[in-house]
Amino acid sequence: MIYKIYPLFVFFLLSFGKDSKNTSELKSVTHRNIAKVETNLSVDAKIANVYSALDSNNCKLPELKTFTEALKGFYLLKERGIIQKNILTLIDFSLSSNTKRLWVIDMTTNKILFNSLVAHGRNTGEEFANAFSNLNSSFKSSLGFYATGEIYQGKHGASLRLDGLERGLNDNARDRGVVMHGADYVSESFIRNHKRLGRSQGCPALPVELTDEIIETIKNKSCLYIYHPSRSFAMEEQLIS
Repeated sequence: MIYKIYPLFVFFLLSFGKDSKNTSELKSVTHRNIAKVETNLSVDAKIANVYSALDSNNCKLPELKTFTEALKGFYLLKERGIIQKNILTLIDFSLSSNTKRLWVIDMTTNKILFNSLVAHGRNTGEEFANAFSNLNSSFKSSLGFYATGEIYQGKHGASLRLDGLERGLNDNARDRGVVMHGADYVSESFIRNHKRLGRSQGCPALPVELTDEIIETIKNKSCLYIYHPSRSFAMEEQLIS
C-alpha cells in the first residue's frame, strides 16, 4: 500500500514543480478563500455573541437568523457612513401580524428598547405578509434595509420618513410616501375584533400609544430592516451607492 501511494505523491510533487506559477496562483486562491471563510466565521461568531448577550428587557427575542441578517447590514451601513446612530430596528414579516414582530435595539447597550405590533400593506397579505412591491399605488410593503429620516406632521400625526437603500427593492419608499406612523388599527383590540391586525397602504404602521416614542428614538439615520424569507440576502450587491 505504501509503495502505491508514494509514486503518486512524487508525481504530484513533480507536476506542481513544473509550473511554479500555477502553484503560486493556487496558493493565492486558497489563502484568499481561507481568509474569506475565516472573516465570515468571525462575523457570524461576533453576531452570535451579540445575540446571546442581548438584554431582552422582558421582551421576546427575534429569531437568530433574522437578527443575523439585520446585523450584517447594520455593520455594513455603519461602516459606509450611511447610518449614524447605534439603533437597529428589525421587522420580521415572516411572523403573524397578530404577534409583536418589530424590535428596536440599542446596539450600544445591547438592549431591546421596544417590541411592538406593526402593520403591513393591505395588498401584502391578510394575517401573514406574502407579496411585496416597490411600485407606487401598489399598497404593498417593501422589504430590505432603510435609513430613517426626519419626523413630520401628517394626516396620522407625527410620522417618520424612510429612505430605501436597496435598488429595485425599496428605493421608491420616499416617493411612495412609505413612512412610519401610528394607526388605531394596530392594536390588540383590533385583533380581537377582526382576528388579525389592520393593514396600511404599505407603511409599517405602529400602535398609536407607542408611535411618538419609537420614531423619536429611531429618527435621523438609524437602520431599519424589514425581513421576509422570500427575499435572498444580497444587500451589498443591491445597495444604493
